[in-house]
Amino acid sequence: MTVATHPQNIGIQAIEVYFPKKFVDQSELEKHDGVSSGKYTIGLGQEKMSFCDDREDIVSICLTVVQQFMQKYNVDYKQIGRLEVGTETIIDKSKSTKSFLMSLFAESGNHSVEGIDTTNACYGGTSALFNACQWMDSKAWDGRLALVVAGDIAVYASGNAQFPTVDGPLSVISYIRALDYAYLDYLKKLENAGVESPSLDSVDYLVFHSPYTKQVVKAFGRILFNDFLRNPTAPQYAEIYTQFSEETLESSYNNKLLEKAFINLSKSVFTAKTNTSLLAARNIGNMYTGSVFFGLASLISSVPSSELQGKRIALFSYGSGCAASIYSFKVVGDVSDIASKLDLVARLNDRICVTPSQFENIMSLRESTHNNAEYSPTGSVDELFPGTYHLTSIDSMYRRKYELS
Repeated sequence: MTVATHPQNIGIQAIEVYFPKKFVDQSELEKHDGVSSGKYTIGLGQEKMSFCDDREDIVSICLTVVQQFMQKYNVDYKQIGRLEVGTETIIDKSKSTKSFLMSLFAESGNHSVEGIDTTNACYGGTSALFNACQWMDSKAWDGRLALVVAGDIAVYASGNAQFPTVDGPLSVISYIRALDYAYLDYLKKLENAGVESPSLDSVDYLVFHSPYTKQVVKAFGRILFNDFLRNPTAPQYAEIYTQFSEETLESSYNNKLLEKAFINLSKSVFTAKTNTSLLAARNIGNMYTGSVFFGLASLISSVPSSELQGKRIALFSYGSGCAASIYSFKVVGDVSDIASKLDLVARLNDRICVTPSQFENIMSLRESTHNNAEYSPTGSVDELFPGTYHLTSIDSMYRRKYELS
């Protein structure tokens, strides 16, 4: 075993993302579903939603993003010592997605790769990231790199219902309650690290898990409300102090007037600290465990590297069930190469817009063929991005075969 020098400043060195080439326009979907204009585009804050047909599954999209990552950054598969996948999209209840990804390592002869899958709703990717950092910070680290994959497929039914059926209001409150306690915990850690009177001002950018972007707007206002509770007489709260001075965390969860007031109060700060991180979320939709990392990729793609130097970026990761964390890191090097390799805006613009009827038909196909054996996908390979892994067949024993387009 190689004896490695204890690492310093463990962090993210490179990022790659993947999303399907097809999308449905949310304003057109509003008309098709017969809902009020703005229900999806304003009420949820969504513009477009990416989705895949029966040619892609969780294994294919993870194969694609890992292969593209290794190729773009010129990483030798032998350099990887840990590979962990955060996902709640399960194909095989015994075999991890990571096991499928090991096929990419075969040619290099590297079979000594730690890690499996980590699952807890949308939190799995963050847990996998923490595990990777802790591995590198431990005596078990052998000097090689850790690769973290966060991937899911969010499946939508007709209208804005989503599989599985959930208690929507309870889910929203659970998200906000988890945010409250994660933020308080984060502030304590800042205090323990010597930060005096920590608050929202202690971070330069704040990236949220985004089930839909309107939820992020509400979450940002909630952060400001937490700061208000800690220092209610601060000058910026003068206009609302009397109205909300008696509120507590628990009493405030269903207070829509309070929610609206803090959204309005936080608008300019939201624009400065969070809005740029929502590029992908607005145009792709809910990405489950990959959501918060797409937010980070969006931020890097939207803000020049020179403006990010030395800045502290905080991430709020949440998975229903529930698990949540706020954690942060500083940008300590040039990230322009990451932004260039992501090429996020151009890739978003290179997608295919399909009609709501086509979208419904494809979702119905995915539902009707779910868990089928002896199945050959019917989706067009020509409607995939170049260099995309796709499903070619499922045999009678449910074994899946993939090819690279």
